[in-house]
Amino acid sequence: MLQQTRVDTVKPYFERFMARFPTPLALAEAPEDQVLAAWSGLGYYRRARMLHAGARVVAERAAMPCDREGLLELPGVGRYTAGAIASIAFEEPVGLVDGNVARVFARLFALEDDMRGPGMKRAEALAEELVPRERPGDWNQALMELGATVCTPRSPACDRCPVASSCRARAEGRVDRLPVIGEKAKPKPQHVQALVARTADGRVLLARRRTSGLFAGLWEPPAVDGDASARDGLLGRFALASRALAGRVTHVLSHRRLTVDVHAGVLSGWAAGTELPGAYETARLFADEELAELGISTLARKVLAAARLDAGPLFAAASSTPEPEPEPRAKPEPRAKPEPRAKPEPRAKPEPRAKPEPRGSAAKSTPKAPRRSR
Repeated sequence: MLQQTRVDTVKPYFERFMARFPTPLALAEAPEDQVLAAWSGLGYYRRARMLHAGARVVAERAAMPCDREGLLELPGVGRYTAGAIASIAFEEPVGLVDGNVARVFARLFALEDDMRGPGMKRAEALAEELVPRERPGDWNQALMELGATVCTPRSPACDRCPVASSCRARAEGRVDRLPVIGEKAKPKPQHVQALVARTADGRVLLARRRTSGLFAGLWEPPAVDGDASARDGLLGRFALASRALAGRVTHVLSHRRLTVDVHAGVLSGWAAGTELPGAYETARLFADEELAELGISTLARKVLAAARLDAGPLFAAASSTPEPEPEPRAKPEPRAKPEPRAKPEPRAKPEPRAKPEPRGSAAKSTPKAPRRSR
């Protein structure tokens, strides 16, 4: 799970996955749909299929390989994963290089080769040379942690790095320029047409991808690449009583930027032998409560949500099952007329105020003191 995915993202998936498949045997015996369902949302689904296949090999052998060479024979296990398991679980003194370790070595030894090519080979050679015979797992984990928390891609904390005094990149003022990583190709835009088709009773049609290619083995609303002509070809494969454009979603993969036009439709009928687009091996109808047990990509969930939010009235209006007529409402009882309000008692007239005494009469009887001459 940690291949190309951050620890914070992985943790809840790991906990749920281990609760569901606590042993290699439990994983090996599980249907692939359940494994992919537990992985749904984590991406890079080939990892889940390879993990599943590896568990089946371990179950058949009734033993887990305990060295790097044996681990490399398992489906989906490469040098990094084999080195991590062999050193951490079995204390075999072998090195490993992930993105964090590659960055540490590139700065520590001022490696100028592209880490997408020759630079990675040099880093792997250094990892093999430096790994100690005692506690190799702790050494490898410390290197990975150093890269993840101190020697970070941006704004590394060189002031608290335990090997700062030996770092060539720091001494040469090139920390921000290493490692050298070749420019990654930008995701190519791709236009897709998808159909979310439901039956009158609310079941949704999903198709399963073939075991190779994009989203291999996952279930999703049927879709095809292309624009208007592709849309017509897709919708024409199914018997639809009604249809409408529900919305548009976008989804970015490592190498593609998908823009998906989401069409919602109501099936007037469904036959299992209906010809599907070439990317799919089978299709069937599912109730919404069954979807949690299927391997469904994040993109497919976006497509389903777009149709559910924007086309709900379409699904309801086009249902072939008429809704029962509502019971006639009983006429409301006539409201009782309110009692007439009693007339308020007339207010008593206020008493007339007494006339005030003439102002200034006392003041006039008292003569003013004469002014003093200056």
